[in-house]
Amino acid sequence: MNELKDFFTDASARVNAELEWLISSDGPGPPRLRDAIRWSLFGGGKRFRPALLFAVGRTLGVPDEKLLRTAAAIEMIHTYSLIHDDLPSMDDDDLRRGRETCHKKYGEATAILAGDALQVLAFQAIAEDETIPPATRTTLIRDLSRAAVRMVVGQQLDLESEGRALGLSEIEHIHVNKTGALIAFSAVAGGIIADASDDTVKAVSDYAEGLGLLFQITDDLLDVTASTEDLGKTAGKDQAAGKATYPSVLGVEATRMKIDEVRGRTVEVLGKLPADTSLLRSIADFLVYRGT
Repeated sequence: MNELKDFFTDASARVNAELEWLISSDGPGPPRLRDAIRWSLFGGGKRFRPALLFAVGRTLGVPDEKLLRTAAAIEMIHTYSLIHDDLPSMDDDDLRRGRETCHKKYGEATAILAGDALQVLAFQAIAEDETIPPATRTTLIRDLSRAAVRMVVGQQLDLESEGRALGLSEIEHIHVNKTGALIAFSAVAGGIIADASDDTVKAVSDYAEGLGLLFQITDDLLDVTASTEDLGKTAGKDQAAGKATYPSVLGVEATRMKIDEVRGRTVEVLGKLPADTSLLRSIADFLVYRGT
C-alpha cells in the first residue's frame, strides 16, 4: 500500500505542476474568475483520474511527458463537474474536500463561469499538446467529449431518480455514465497515447468500466458509513436527497459483497494485457480498501 501511496503522490505532483503552468496565479483574465478556478482546481484530492491515466500509460510503456497534458485535461473536466454538481440547483453542497465549495466562496455566477472555463480549457490543453501526433489528439478530444456528455447524462438521470425506487440495473446505468465514463476515458486514454492494439485497448476499457463501477459503489457506501470529517464533504447527502444507491437497495453488508464481486471481475480482465499489471491491480484493491 505504501508503494501505491507513493505512486499517487508522484502522479498528483506531476499533474499539479502541469495545471499550475496551464492556469497560473498571475495568468490572464479577470482575477476573480481565475481565483475561483484555482480554488477548486487546487483544493486537494488524490487526482485519482489523472493517476489512472499515468498507471495505464506507464504499464504500456508511455513516457510521462506524453501523458501530462491529457492528465491535466481530465482533472479540469472532473473539477468543472464538481463545481457544477455542488451548485444549489444541483446537489446544493457547502463543502468540497474539507472547505467551502466554489459557489459558497465566489458566488453562483462566478462558480458557473469557472466550471465553463475549465471545460473548454481541457480540450484546448489536448489540442495544443505537441508531444503527441495530431491524429492522437483528435481521438483523445473525441473520446473525452463523449465521456463528458455521458457524465452529464448520468447527472440528469441521477437528478430524476431522487425519491424514486430504482432497481440495481437502473442504478448501475446511472453510475456507469455519471462516474464511470470519465474514469473509463482516463484509463483508455493511456492505451490511445500508447498506440496500443485494439485488443489491448478493449482490455483496458473493460478494466476501467469495472473500476468506475467499483469507485461509485464504494462512494455510495462511504456516504452512509463515513463521517463528514473523513469524507471532506457532507455525509449522508444521498439519503437526505432520496437518491437511489447501492446501500439503499441492498443494505450495507450486501453492498460490501457487491464490491468484492465487482473487484473480482475487474482484476480478472487484467490477464489479457501484455504487461505487468500489478499497479492496476493495486488501484482496484485501493478502491475496495477505502470502502471497508
